[in-house]
Amino acid sequence: MNRFPLALRPYAIITGFLLLLSFLLVSNPCLAQQEPVLVSEPIYTEAAFPSCHASTVAITPVGPVAAWFGGTREKDPDVEIYLSRRVDSQWTSPISVANGVKDESTRYPCWNPVLFQVPAGPLLLFYKVGPSPQSWWGEMKTSEDHGVTWSQAHRLPDGILGPIKNKPVLLDDGRLLCPTSVEFQKDGQDFWQVFIESTSDLGKTWQRSKALCDGLKVQAIQPSILTYPNGKLQLLCRSRQDHLMSCWSTDSGKTWQAMEPTFIPNPNSGTDAVTLTNGHQLLVYNPTTTVEGKWGGPRSPLSVAVSHDGKQWQKVLDLETQPGEYSYPAVVQAQDGRVHITYTYQRKTIQYVVLDPNKLPIPATPEKSQQ
Repeated sequence: MNRFPLALRPYAIITGFLLLLSFLLVSNPCLAQQEPVLVSEPIYTEAAFPSCHASTVAITPVGPVAAWFGGTREKDPDVEIYLSRRVDSQWTSPISVANGVKDESTRYPCWNPVLFQVPAGPLLLFYKVGPSPQSWWGEMKTSEDHGVTWSQAHRLPDGILGPIKNKPVLLDDGRLLCPTSVEFQKDGQDFWQVFIESTSDLGKTWQRSKALCDGLKVQAIQPSILTYPNGKLQLLCRSRQDHLMSCWSTDSGKTWQAMEPTFIPNPNSGTDAVTLTNGHQLLVYNPTTTVEGKWGGPRSPLSVAVSHDGKQWQKVLDLETQPGEYSYPAVVQAQDGRVHITYTYQRKTIQYVVLDPNKLPIPATPEKSQQ
């Protein structure tokens, strides 16, 4: 005999469902952890190139656009810059938008594209061309139709590379700050140095800072720029010191303090970070360190961390945990508040993720005393 009166049975069913859901969330934390993930999908499953790496993402007035380099293998002459646009919740097939063909007998690989959407302006594409990171140079293109068509390539001035991996930041005074770095050898030793390049006319003229690290005792590259109130800026940099390196400016990037290590592990692999509209900082990174005797360390897991002051960081989400390479993330925040991330997925495709930062297990607003 059913102990629930007929009129109460729907309520009993709903109560039972809620209890079951609560049990599942408690017994399987991964279900609760993944709640902030709104979208997770490959940008493509088939392409004319077998390998890819170093993606970038921007939000245009008509939707997200992503780019990366693809070809036979990294460094091969057939490596080009490929691009896809998200239209009606679907990614378009990858198309080549830049290559290193110079003449009938000369062709170089392309590297590390960086997209930047100018507010009420063109979509910018920066990338590198050349045989290696030690000898490459910077080029750029612009699009007036949100990535559908592109201008001819424009080579940047000698000594200017443009943003080396991560997106620029547009300041209130009109300067576009581009985080960049160089890699070179001297007297048989490897040097990695970080610089800041800036342009006030979207790439026509440039200025470059002095080196922000010595390149030997502190070897850092591929910085991201984070912003704080009152002209305060922070760089987070990939390094060979097993931790991300950090550098601060209190005058909108005109001068910089000494670079110092953070507590954030880094396996000599690229990261990216973004300042959220709620004042928090969000970092996408591999929380591992280098393996003794090897060039780097594991590029899995790939995780998300947050901070209110750029010094204390809390890991809040794993995007990937299985063995393999999940690396070189790019991250931006759209006007609707959602966070868009792309990253290398086993060098076989580019993965696209959308997060709701309000569902991450962090306080809603930063502590003002820590600003």
